[in-house]
Amino acid sequence: MQSEPFQQLLDKAQRFLHNHIIPIEPLLLSHQWLELDKVLADLRQQVNNEKMWAPHLPTSLGGLGLQVAQLGQISKVLGQSPLGHYCFGCQAPDAGNAELLHLYATKQIKQQFLEPLAAGTIRSCFAMTEPHMSGSNPTRLTCQAIANEDGWLINGHKWFTTAADGADFTIVMAVTDTSAAKHQQASMLIVPMTTKGVTLKRNISVMGSTGQGYFSHGEVLFENVQVGSENLLGKQGHGFLMAQQRLGPGRIQHCMRWIGIAQRCFDILCKHVKHRQITDTQSLADQPLMQAKIAECYAAIKSTEYLVQATADRIDKDGFDSAKHDISMIKFHTAQMLQTVMDHTVQALGALGVTDDTVVAFFFREERAARIYDGPDEVHKLSLAKQLLKNY
Repeated sequence: MQSEPFQQLLDKAQRFLHNHIIPIEPLLLSHQWLELDKVLADLRQQVNNEKMWAPHLPTSLGGLGLQVAQLGQISKVLGQSPLGHYCFGCQAPDAGNAELLHLYATKQIKQQFLEPLAAGTIRSCFAMTEPHMSGSNPTRLTCQAIANEDGWLINGHKWFTTAADGADFTIVMAVTDTSAAKHQQASMLIVPMTTKGVTLKRNISVMGSTGQGYFSHGEVLFENVQVGSENLLGKQGHGFLMAQQRLGPGRIQHCMRWIGIAQRCFDILCKHVKHRQITDTQSLADQPLMQAKIAECYAAIKSTEYLVQATADRIDKDGFDSAKHDISMIKFHTAQMLQTVMDHTVQALGALGVTDDTVVAFFFREERAARIYDGPDEVHKLSLAKQLLKNY
C-alpha cells in the first residue's frame, strides 16, 4: 500500500478506535462477556464493511496485504485498546496461525480451517507451552505425536494456550521423532478442539482474573487424540523452524502493540496529573519529580518506537535474516519499556491505578507477561550478547 492511502488507513483506524472501540472497554473491565461478544461481533462487521479487515493477510485471503513496517504502525494504533486487534481481525494467536496455514497447510486443510479463520467466523489457539517444562527451552517438550496407520496419536499437557476457550481448532507443537537432532524433533499438527481426547481443563487465573472466551489462557489436555496424516503442517521435524518464521513478523507487531499500550498509559497519566489537585494552587503535574517521570516515559516510548520501526524497515528491505539481532533486541527492550511506563502510570494514578475504573490495571495485569512469553528477556539478551561477541 502506498504511503498516502496507508496514512489515510491509519487515520481511519485511529478514529474508529476512539469512536467505537474504546467506549466499550467497560464491558471488558467489568467482565460482561456475553454483551461484549455481541458488541464485538457488530464492530468486526463494521471494520470489514469499511475495508480495514485483516491487515496482516494477503489480499487473496481478504486482507489488506500490508508490509511488515506498515503492520507495525497499524498495530501501534490498535494496541491502544485491548480490543483493537480483535476488532480488526488481526489478533494473536489467530494472526500467526493463519500465516502458518497459508504457508504450510494442504488445500483441504486450508478450505476447512484457513478460509473461515481469515473471514473471522472461527477462532484458533496455539498449544506449545507445558506446565512442567521450561518454556524458555522448547526443545524439552514432552507432548508426543506418534505415527500410526490412521495418522498421528497425540498425548500431552499444555497450558497458557491463549484463547482456547471457544476456539475451533488448535495447532499443537509435539515431538514426532525423539531420535532426531533436538531442533528437528518437533512438528506442528492441526487438532480440532472437538476431537475426542481434547479437554479444556480450565481457564488459568492470571493475577486474579480467569477471563472468558478469547480473553483467556487455557490449560489443555491431549489424551490419545487421533488426527489424520493430513493434519501435519509442513514437514515432519520442522516445527521449530516454522515457529521461528511465525515469531519473526509477530514480534514486530507485538512490539508496536506494546508501544500503543505505553502511549495509551502515558496519555492517561498526563491527563490525570494535570487535573489532580494536591493543594489549592498546585496539581500533581506541577511537581518536579512527576515532570521528570513524564519526560523519561516520553523519551522511552519514542526511542523504542524509532528502534522497532527501523527494524521493521530493515526486514521489508533485506528480509528477516538480516534483522535477527535487532528482533532479539526490540523484544526485551520494548517489553521492559512497557513495564516501566505502566508502572509509572499506576503510581501516578495512586489507588485509581489498581482498580478497573481505568484500563491501566488490565494492561498491567495482562502485559507483565510481555517479558516472559515468546522468549523471556534473559534468553533474548543472552542470544544477542553471544552474537555480538563473535565480532570481537
